[in-house]
Amino acid sequence: MLDEISKQIIEQLQMDGRKPYAAIGKAVGLSEAAVRQRVQRLLDLGVMQIVAVTDPLTLGFPRQAMIGIKCEGDLEQVADELSQIPEIDYVVLTAGSVDIMVEVVCEGDTHLLEILGKIRAISSVRATETFVYLKLHKQTYSWGTH
Repeated sequence: MLDEISKQIIEQLQMDGRKPYAAIGKAVGLSEAAVRQRVQRLLDLGVMQIVAVTDPLTLGFPRQAMIGIKCEGDLEQVADELSQIPEIDYVVLTAGSVDIMVEVVCEGDTHLLEILGKIRAISSVRATETFVYLKLHKQTYSWGTH
């Protein structure tokens, strides 16, 4: 479990991942060094990551899609295999009409077809449904903590 100070640090970084540790310290009542140590511990524990969130379109990846996958057998094993495909950046087991959802970032439609071929080659995959992104309307990572 995270204490309130760690949660406040996370919330500060969700608002601005480049916020200086001194400024975070001032906001949460700790020294810069103490914030640095807590952030490193949160990173080491896998509680959070600090990354640059990019716009794939401006980086030469004009095609993004969410792919719903129907499977049989061990879903965890299928999820592990999907996680090995470099173009897949998001894998989640779901409840509903599909078993697993994955997100892909592609160089174009031909690249998307190649990725779909890799997904369909996994023996437990029975069907896929592809949802091509037409426009990213909202993307945020500032849901806070509990």
